Amino acid sequence: MWISWLSLCLPLPLSTVLALAAPASGRRLPPRTASWLLALAAAIAAGVWVTVLAMIGFTLVGQIPEVAEEGRWSPDVLAADTPIDWPVAAACVLAVLVCAVALTVASWRRVRLMVDAWRECRHLPAADDLAILDDPVPTAFALPGVPSRVVVSSGMLQALTADERRALLAHERAHLRRRHHLFLLVLQLATAVNPLLHPIARAGAFALERWADEEAATAVADRRLVAHAVARAALAAKRAPAAAMAATGGPVPQRVRALLAPPPPQRHNLAIAFAALMVLCCASLVLAAHDIERLFEAAMPSHITAHTR
Repeated sequence: MWISWLSLCLPLPLSTVLALAAPASGRRLPPRTASWLLALAAAIAAGVWVTVLAMIGFTLVGQIPEVAEEGRWSPDVLAADTPIDWPVAAACVLAVLVCAVALTVASWRRVRLMVDAWRECRHLPAADDLAILDDPVPTAFALPGVPSRVVVSSGMLQALTADERRALLAHERAHLRRRHHLFLLVLQLATAVNPLLHPIARAGAFALERWADEEAATAVADRRLVAHAVARAALAAKRAPAAAMAATGGPVPQRVRALLAPPPPQRHNLAIAFAALMVLCCASLVLAAHDIERLFEAAMPSHITAHTR
């Protein structure tokens, strides 16, 4: 019984194609669709990466006598059947450990940033979900939590007209209402696991800002007003916590151009093709896992006895 390198490693090139195609596809899709697909693509690509490394590494870990005894397979048969050389498997074990450490560190930093942001803003006077920061430096950001808040400085309120303030607040409330912080969390953790996913994370963060822009344009029924509000807010200095979502985030000129143009059209064929690629990545991973399972089953005494009779 044996498995081929092609069967085991096929998910890696497929996930690489997914990672390379995702940013360009996201730019052509409506922001809401792009945000969902980019977050899913990042999660799938990172998950495939770690799972394949873990499966390859476990072919070596499974040869440890104590592990083989717990799993009830023969380490000698496993070593003879696996197509993976031990240095490659050992490198994969090390890579999985590095990914685990990076994921833990990124999660801790995110939690700490959120806690620090809340400590900084929890005593601000608030009306409903709006908190006013007495600061001449113009800044505005959405701070998720229980309860969620939109934090705006007095400097920002003075820098914008009444209509522009209404558009800016609609943008920040869209971040909170659509729970964009969860999308950002997925993108950041995926990047921590695999740094090669940074282009997807950047594209995803931009799509989230565009999504909030479109929601704000719908709320105030004036795309040009939202474009003016975003542009004027970006011209001012900002001091938002790193864990928050600010209206001045992302490439502002691109956002302004998109708001001055008609709403982006739906591209169902592109979205379906992109979703199909993600399904293909998952299917290839399931097949690879099945082959790994058969490899270990073939090393079990009952299987060996059945084939030697």
